[in-house]
Amino acid sequence: MILATVAVLTIAMGINATGSQMKMTRAILCTAQDDSVKTKADIYNEANVIDEVIWVVGDEAILKSDVEAMRLQAEAEGIRWNGDPDCSIPEQIAVQKLFLHQAAIDSIEVTEGEIAQAVEQQINYWIQLIGSREKLEEYRKKSLLQMRQEMHDDFRDRQMIEKMKEKLVEDITVSPADVRNYFKNLPEDSIPFVPTEVEVQIITLTPKVAAEEINRVKDELRQYTERVTRGETSFATLARLYSEDPGTARQGGELDYTGRGMLDPAFANVAFNLTDPKKISKIVETEFGYHIIQLIDKRGDKIKCRHILLKPKVTDEAIEQSKARLDSIADDIRNNKFSFNEAASYISDDKDTRNNHGLMANVSETGRTSKFRMQDLPTEVARVVDTMKVGEISKSFQMVNSKGKTVCVIALLKSRVDEHRATITEDFQTMKNVVLAKRRESFVKEWVQKKLKDVYVRMNDRYRDCSFEYEGWIK
Repeated sequence: MILATVAVLTIAMGINATGSQMKMTRAILCTAQDDSVKTKADIYNEANVIDEVIWVVGDEAILKSDVEAMRLQAEAEGIRWNGDPDCSIPEQIAVQKLFLHQAAIDSIEVTEGEIAQAVEQQINYWIQLIGSREKLEEYRKKSLLQMRQEMHDDFRDRQMIEKMKEKLVEDITVSPADVRNYFKNLPEDSIPFVPTEVEVQIITLTPKVAAEEINRVKDELRQYTERVTRGETSFATLARLYSEDPGTARQGGELDYTGRGMLDPAFANVAFNLTDPKKISKIVETEFGYHIIQLIDKRGDKIKCRHILLKPKVTDEAIEQSKARLDSIADDIRNNKFSFNEAASYISDDKDTRNNHGLMANVSETGRTSKFRMQDLPTEVARVVDTMKVGEISKSFQMVNSKGKTVCVIALLKSRVDEHRATITEDFQTMKNVVLAKRRESFVKEWVQKKLKDVYVRMNDRYRDCSFEYEGWIK
């Protein structure tokens, strides 16, 4: 029985199979469904089948595991489905596949740079939520690089879907009259509620690491290189024992095949110039610390290597010195010796805000803005600005930035808008966005309904009795 053979293959690969393994399994499953004659017992023997293709939209397959993954994510986020989740979840995935199928037809493209930027935004968002890079890696039991690799294909598809949707609705607009007409007869409780939003500027200083500490770290890395070169031990063993990259240390420092764009530039420049697996790189400094690298293999434009990371320790004295300097800078600003904008542009170490006068950017899946809800700010910043007045500068405090480094900060509360019901005069853009979103949503739904008349759809028989949002899935 072909499906049973596929189940054995999937078990052998492990439930947490890689993307390429899952694609291979998907191809085998599709072949099995298309080219064999099966009884209902063969198809529905859940005890034997770990994964299977349940829908096909165009040439895009939907796996049973895709549905289960979305179900688990929805449960974790407290999302409730309209209707039967066993029907609503696969239909929602199928709609996304419909956009992906059309994107391929229309030759919609996403660059590696765009994918990398979206992945970094998501990772930085997680870091802000959990507190530090190390905590994130410990919680997910993976290095940032492993997360980036696993997220790549999913974020590529997401961006292609979003670009396809944007293309569909690019000509839809609304006028001020449309906005007024939409809201004029709505009851008050239907008008959007705008939560408290703030804009925050920061100046950061990174506490200096003593030269002796940097030399200590480099000496340790040189000793590791010598021990491997003399044959006393292996690079992988030393990585497991001493590397401070928790995600890769358990794998002997190993990074799977990775493109240059997914690596720190300094790390990539050295790693991609390695040619001899028996030799170890020079010491490399990145924003995460100091590394030595060993080549494992090169495959096209990707590299597989091992690394050992050591992080210099910052002393309490260095932290206090940075905080004292920031407090002095804050006093000078209060005394009008220079402005916060000028200090942020010329003094701050934070390259993400320095070029924008220290103004923090709220980067999320929906875009980029300078306005934050309090819960979207880094915890340390939110705690400080919560009780501040507009224009006030905080005392210095320390926090862990998105790169996992301890930094010292002073903050200026640039603006605060307390929670309120939206009004045309104060929140026109918010209200316009509501009307525009509804028009675009209506247009997209009509497009999906029309598209279903022409696209190839095949689904497992057990979904044919479902009550779907869209007509036309069942051919």
